[in-house]
Amino acid sequence: MPRSSRSPEDSCDQPENVAHVSREVRPRRIIQRGRNICRMTEAPLSNASDAFLLPVRINAPGLTQCMLECVSWITCLACFLRTRAHRVLFNTCRYKLFIHKLIEKAGVLILCAFGFWMFSVHLPSKMDIWQEDSIDSPLQSLRMYQEKVRHHTGEIQDLRGHLNQLIAKLQEMEAMSDEQKMTQKIIKMIQGDYIEKPDFALKSIGASIDFEQTSATYNHDKACSYWNWIRLWNYAQPPDVILEPNVTPGNCWAFSGDRGQVTIRLAQKVYLSNLTLQHIPKTISLSGSLDTAPKDFVIYGVEGSPKEEVFLGAFQFQPENIIQTFQLQNQPPRTFGAVKVKISSNWGNPRFTCLYRVRVHGSVTLPREQPN
Repeated sequence: MPRSSRSPEDSCDQPENVAHVSREVRPRRIIQRGRNICRMTEAPLSNASDAFLLPVRINAPGLTQCMLECVSWITCLACFLRTRAHRVLFNTCRYKLFIHKLIEKAGVLILCAFGFWMFSVHLPSKMDIWQEDSIDSPLQSLRMYQEKVRHHTGEIQDLRGHLNQLIAKLQEMEAMSDEQKMTQKIIKMIQGDYIEKPDFALKSIGASIDFEQTSATYNHDKACSYWNWIRLWNYAQPPDVILEPNVTPGNCWAFSGDRGQVTIRLAQKVYLSNLTLQHIPKTISLSGSLDTAPKDFVIYGVEGSPKEEVFLGAFQFQPENIIQTFQLQNQPPRTFGAVKVKISSNWGNPRFTCLYRVRVHGSVTLPREQPN
C-alpha cells in the first residue's frame, strides 16, 4: 500500500499546531465573552475541521512501526478528546451565560410581574378600605348616635314606668288617706268625737239625771218580761242612757206621748255654749221611719237652791241629720250646774218619743268673746 509522504515529525507537529490553534481560540473566546454571541459561535465553527485528525502512516520496521502507530492513534485520540472537551466547555459556558442572562431577565420580569400583581391586588383593596373607612366613619357615628338614642329612650321609658308607679302609689296613698279620713270621720260620727267639744253631760265623768224633774219612762208590754202572767222585769231603758255614747237601735230613753222633759245634772258648773242631740239614722231603724225623734224643744239653765230656770233657746231637730249641735241663743255670763231639755213635739208618733243622746258643751272659765 502506498504510504503518506509525511514524516512522523509532521504527525507530531500537527498536534502542536492543533494545540496552538486551541490555545489561540481560548483567549479569543474569553475576550469575546462579553461581546456578541454570534461572534463567539463563528470562531469555533471555523476551526471545527482541525479537531478531526487521522493517524499518520509511519514507514518503520516491525515493532517500532506498531508502537509509532499506536502513539499516533493515541495522540489523535487525545487531540480529539481535547477538542471535544474544549467544545463542551465552550458550549457549557455559553449556555451558562445564556441561562444566567435568561434567569436575570426572567427574574426582573417576575419581579415586575409580582410588583404589578401586588399593586393591582392590594391597591384596590386599600382604596376600597379607604373608601369604606371614609363611608363607614359617618355611618359608624350615626349608628353610635342611634344606639345612644335607643339607650336614652329605654331609660326614659323606665323612668316613665317608675313615675307611673309612683303616681299610682301616691294615688293609692291618697285613696288610703281618704279612706282613713272617712273611717276616722265615721268613727268620730259613731263616737261623737268629731264635734271636738267637751261633753259635760257624760255619765262617765259624773253627770246624772234629776228624776224629780224628769218625765216618766214609757212602759210597753213588749218591753216587759212575764212568767205566768206575772211581770218580772222591764226592758225599757232608764233616762240616764242618754248620757252614754252607745247609740244603737233601741238603746234610748222613751217617754209617753210627744211632750216630756229631762233634767241633767252636769259634772260641774260651766258656762254653757252649745247643746247636741243625736238620733239613729233611718237606714238602721227597725220601723223604717224617724217619727219617734224629737222635733221642737226648749233649753233652760237651772241653778240655785230654789232652782232658778233661765231660758237659753228654742230649737228644732231635723232627723235627717243624725247629729246636730245647737248654739244657745242666750248665753248669760254665769255658770249653771244643771240643764233642762223640754220637748214639745215629735215627728208623728203619738204613743212615745225617744231620746238617744244629749250632750252639753261649754267652758269652765268665762269666754272672752260673747256672742250677740
